[in-house]
Amino acid sequence: MRRPRKRSFSELVQENKQALLKDEEALQKLEEKLEQKHLQKAE
Repeated sequence: MRRPRKRSFSELVQENKQALLKDEEALQKLEEKLEQKHLQKAE
């Protein structure tokens, strides 16, 4: 039994990015969260 190869941070980011691009609903939620953060900081 071999140990699974650890992924680098950039590989994980790339995988998550691809998953989000396929999942429009999750992407929409993320955008809304970011928008709320920016609005709170602007006040």
